[in-house]
Amino acid sequence: MAAALAGCTGGSDGSDDGAADDPSTSATPTAKPTTAAPAERPAPGACYDLGFEEALAPTVTNEAVDCAADHTAQTYAVGQLATYADGHLLAVDDPAVQAGLGETCRSSLAEYVGGDTDALRLSVLRPVWFSPSIEASDAGEDWYRCDVIAVVDDATLGTLPPTMEGALAGDGLTSLGLCGTAAPGADGFRRIACGLEHSWRAIDVVDLGSSYPGEDAASSAGSAQCQSAAGELASDVLDYEWGYEWPTQEQWDAGQTYGLCWAPA
Repeated sequence: MAAALAGCTGGSDGSDDGAADDPSTSATPTAKPTTAAPAERPAPGACYDLGFEEALAPTVTNEAVDCAADHTAQTYAVGQLATYADGHLLAVDDPAVQAGLGETCRSSLAEYVGGDTDALRLSVLRPVWFSPSIEASDAGEDWYRCDVIAVVDDATLGTLPPTMEGALAGDGLTSLGLCGTAAPGADGFRRIACGLEHSWRAIDVVDLGSSYPGEDAASSAGSAQCQSAAGELASDVLDYEWGYEWPTQEQWDAGQTYGLCWAPA
């Protein structure tokens, strides 16, 4: 926390002749130090109208908006950054600090929106997180903020309701589920919210373990599971389509540590 100190003192010329009666030689009291007001922490439940690129940035300066107004992000968790490791203070932008923050925000979103981990993965809801700028951190700010967004189309955020708490409870996946404009891998395929016009839907999650299994293993891991899941939904168990998506190493490193089963909507 920065503090500004200001003050002055008068001096004596060393003479005893009336020095005590001379205002020019009397001491001026030192001014009380003033302390900069601490920055306010983000508020849980606050809403923000962010663009896609703003939502992916590590810091953001947008002011909160009324949750009854149009907005694209809502804060679901606020806390203090973990910036110490092995007795050392780490910078706010240190990869270890940001990785820990990402894990904190990812692990707490499902409970907030009212679903389990699989339901969250079958939706267009995603966590994003923010922390102070380096300058603000150097000045003493140590907060983090987790927001939920809905990626309803390519690089497009959807407008959210007044609260996202419990959004996936009940039939939340009807509008916030992950759907496609075509079969995965087909021309014209885009991942979109199920509230938009779609022809395919993500129906199941394939667990790929705790470490990336490799491209070949990942690509074959979900075949039987996805075929079975689609068959359970098909009107004709002898004639139906299904799809399977698996992550690349790059996608795995970015947080998609699972595969997805698809079926016609």
